[in-house]
Amino acid sequence: MKDVGKREIPSSDDEERDEEDRQELIPQNETKPTSNSHPFSTFHIGDLEFPSSLRRRFRFDLRNFNKKRYILVILIPLLVVLLYFSVNFGNVFRNSSIWDVKLVGSSDQMRESELRALYLLKQQQIALFSLLSYGLRDSGLVKSNSTVNNTNSSELGVKRFGLEDVISEVYKQISLNKEIQQVLLSAHKSGNASELDVTYGDLPEGGINMCGKVDSKYMDRKAIEWKPNPNKFLLAICVSGQMSNHLICLEKHMFFAAVMNRVLVIPSSKVDYQYSQVLDLEHINKCLGRKAVITFEEFSGMKKKEMRIDKFICYFSLPQHCFMDEDHVKKLKALGLSMPKLESPWEDDVKKPRKRTIQDIQAKFTSDDGVIAIGDVFFADVEKEWVMQPGGPIAHKCKTLIEPSRVIMLTAQRFVQTFLGKDYVALHFRRHGFLKFCNAKNPSCFYPVPQAADCIRPVVERANTPVIYLSTDAAESETGLLESLIVLDGKPVPLVKRPARNSAEKWDALLYRHGLDEDPQVEAMLDKTICAMSSVFIGSSGSTFTEDILRLRKDWGTASVCDEYVCRGKPPNFIADDE
Repeated sequence: MKDVGKREIPSSDDEERDEEDRQELIPQNETKPTSNSHPFSTFHIGDLEFPSSLRRRFRFDLRNFNKKRYILVILIPLLVVLLYFSVNFGNVFRNSSIWDVKLVGSSDQMRESELRALYLLKQQQIALFSLLSYGLRDSGLVKSNSTVNNTNSSELGVKRFGLEDVISEVYKQISLNKEIQQVLLSAHKSGNASELDVTYGDLPEGGINMCGKVDSKYMDRKAIEWKPNPNKFLLAICVSGQMSNHLICLEKHMFFAAVMNRVLVIPSSKVDYQYSQVLDLEHINKCLGRKAVITFEEFSGMKKKEMRIDKFICYFSLPQHCFMDEDHVKKLKALGLSMPKLESPWEDDVKKPRKRTIQDIQAKFTSDDGVIAIGDVFFADVEKEWVMQPGGPIAHKCKTLIEPSRVIMLTAQRFVQTFLGKDYVALHFRRHGFLKFCNAKNPSCFYPVPQAADCIRPVVERANTPVIYLSTDAAESETGLLESLIVLDGKPVPLVKRPARNSAEKWDALLYRHGLDEDPQVEAMLDKTICAMSSVFIGSSGSTFTEDILRLRKDWGTASVCDEYVCRGKPPNFIADDE
């Protein structure tokens, strides 16, 4: 990541450099279906007529009406009232067909504004039909195969809504109504007419935050007890990719160790990252209430001259055993470890991992040997729903087992207090090396900056936050353009990045005091922590850096209903040709 105007900080994103070895570990959010708009010859907002039998059935008992339907019944009339008082419907219906009217010229600004407003009202009508149709079907007032106003529901773009979709749709209609008002007022602006401008300052307390927290249902999770035999060890082997991949690999090794009742040995910094710099390893044991994780230095002190791996099991056999190369084998042997022959209990390919169960792991990896090693489990697909639940698959008394060190946590809090405040959107905008990686996927996940800005802007507006924290490896030319394009109510939303060290600022004093201020992995973990603490998070699809942030947010209970990937479900509007 590049600091503003001073020094260059190493990239906050720690994906592996060999992009061809990468594949998504965590499924992306499914794209929600979009409404298909079809033109109407005239407006028929008031044409909904129901048989008398339906009107009689409308007398339902609100006490037995579930919460979701109750909200729908309240929201839909509010939308209609809002629409009614925001627009002069008399002018709307003076023409029998708005589509027969043509622009009379650029000089007729008022006429052009009215036509634009009418078009937007048409879009709002279609969306309201969808919302109303869902409310009627869900309440049982209209059967799913019935029609509204003798029109096929699919022609209205009708779709199924969940409660979160309803809230989002209501907000979109409020935003659209605001746009309609601005369009109509634009033709009348003169002199002091600007005081008629519509802003969210007209709403209570300056705006509405539509991005509540996700109910993680932490207490309902399925968990396994980790009761390690103090004389049985599992040596974690993580070689695929960079730090974020290794953290996910380490988390899966913990699950394997719990299944096999073994103590997990954290890799040495001589062959892997220096985990003690970025993770609170003692926190793991405190949360478990027992010694289940030890450093490699502790392990070597216990074994002394008996430093050996009794059995080395490769989870994947293809394209090569354990992802191990000659260099990594030499580093392990340099630690004084004797190495057995690599073996695999099954044939499995990292490019097409097979789904495995806990019973598969117990059957294929359980051993009486004192020290075993398993590598590399980053791509392993074992009990995914169990492993991915909030808090992870292992029983413990904390929010999460793998989290940043105390020094990094405090530094992140001090940065937020200094520059951001409690309400901010965090954006992980991966760019370096991502163009080729994303374009090899279908659809691509690399977006032009203007399109990315168009996707980010509505999320920031829903969150109603004053700033965006930007974690990126993008060049200043890209971030500057991005900031200029994220504009709300005529004002750009500031993109805040971590500044270069300044002795007058004390938010990073702990890093400096512990000699961690120029460690690239510490800075990357600091970025993750700041992003994980945000009100709303927007990540980069396909990035394990983003996925690790989502894991922390899920475990810490900071995840928002507005969290999403940049331009989720949309293809880039332009894709370069292959080489």
